[in-house]
Amino acid sequence: MSWAAERAGVARRGPVPWLPGWQGVLAAAVAGVLHAASFAPLELWWLQVLATGVLVALLADASPRAAALRGWAFGAGWLLAGLWWIYISLHVYGLLPAWLSALAVALLAMALALYYGLAAWGWARLRRRRPQVDALLFAAAWLLAELARGAWFTGFPWIAGGYAHTTGPLARWAPYVGVYGLGAFAAWIAASVALTIRAASGTRRAEARAWAPLALPAALLLGGLALPQDFTRSTGTISVSLLQTNVAQDVKFEDAEVRKALAWHVQALAQAPGQLVVTPESSLPIPAGDIPRDVWQAYEKPFAVPGRAALVGVFTGDDHVGYTNSVVGLDALQRESDGTAFHYGKRHLLPFGEFVPPGFQWMLDMMKVPIGSQARGTETGSLAVAGQRVRTMICYEDLFGDELAASMVGPGAATLMANVSNLAWFGTLEVQDQHLQFSRMRALEFQRGQVRATNTGATAVIDWHGRVTDRLPPAVEGRLDARVEGRIGDTPYARWVSEWHLWPLWWLGGFLLLAGAMLRRR
Repeated sequence: MSWAAERAGVARRGPVPWLPGWQGVLAAAVAGVLHAASFAPLELWWLQVLATGVLVALLADASPRAAALRGWAFGAGWLLAGLWWIYISLHVYGLLPAWLSALAVALLAMALALYYGLAAWGWARLRRRRPQVDALLFAAAWLLAELARGAWFTGFPWIAGGYAHTTGPLARWAPYVGVYGLGAFAAWIAASVALTIRAASGTRRAEARAWAPLALPAALLLGGLALPQDFTRSTGTISVSLLQTNVAQDVKFEDAEVRKALAWHVQALAQAPGQLVVTPESSLPIPAGDIPRDVWQAYEKPFAVPGRAALVGVFTGDDHVGYTNSVVGLDALQRESDGTAFHYGKRHLLPFGEFVPPGFQWMLDMMKVPIGSQARGTETGSLAVAGQRVRTMICYEDLFGDELAASMVGPGAATLMANVSNLAWFGTLEVQDQHLQFSRMRALEFQRGQVRATNTGATAVIDWHGRVTDRLPPAVEGRLDARVEGRIGDTPYARWVSEWHLWPLWWLGGFLLLAGAMLRRR
């Protein structure tokens, strides 16, 4: 459809869009880049709402086809600006050509942006020119797009909209609705404001009811201030020692570096004073079966006393069953009681980094990634130490709160979370702060503290309010000694997600869009 034809069609339906043709697409892409800036390290929650509101204004009078293109451009700008650091892993460490690495990042962002293009298209088809109704429909479409990005094709919900609200007035809703609920609330508020301003500016009447659609979003913001927040109670504190190895990724798997790592862990584990000691993901960069028994016994020795344990990142398995990115517990007393040590294997694998999607083996063959295709781990419960139960996660598994919820409720629930990561693949800019923000959201959702041990950052302690209480500088070798409080009890979010997963949100979004379709048909 030409711009002239589209303009004529819009004239029959209502006002002319803000910007015609490709100008509107470009404006949507710029709004998407601003949306990316709302996340860590800047953490401007209001900018997330503002950027989304600009998108709604750009979609308000566009045809469904134009809306789809603008929604896609918004998503592409947002995700390209927020995921650019993947280029480092592909080019610097994967040794792909620069042009291919840049193209791969661009294609990933554009592919993920299709969710938002589809959401914008659907909303443009269903909108009713009534701010209250259209705002709810936009929130529903946004919610379904976010859920789909977080679940389909193994899911990749990095910088989902709700993560911008680890601070600000909406954060108090986190233990009730979780990150996707926060994203939907923010979309509803943004759409309500944008659509109300457009409607009010299009009338000469100065009646107060022109601004009535803002009443519910305002109640949402103000009501959060009165929400009960204390769903958990203290189980005491525990001292932790979090190790940051700072090993360069391009030499990590070389023989000399492996020997150095084996020796370094003997000294580091012996000197760490914490009741719980945590090393980064794969800080021992070889399979556990290849580590000499006398060296492993030296690792265990400091933890042969009551009330002490360590979580060590290492690969488990062999050539026959496959290798699993794992965390192994060092706790001689637990080993004596049941004959086995604590072992957690990563369950939610990273596409391309840990498993190869069908049809992309050629790409892995081009990349120089050791152990690039891994076996999936199994759930093994929590590590018990010093009166706490520690729920372990490996790297980006803490983006999937719905997969953690079952371990946070009922008898035997975890009192503390521990994340081990290695973000050295992606440099130190932006990615570390983003991942730390996701961990803070998990703390808000479950009202549990979290400790993070990483190779190059962000090694940190997060309290149950989602606040970073201690943190090591990035890209240095060091040890963070701190205390963290354990908590027990069920948040509303933990209860309903552990029972129904994220299905209530899927049902809610689908119901609202179905109701909108029925209204339009009438």
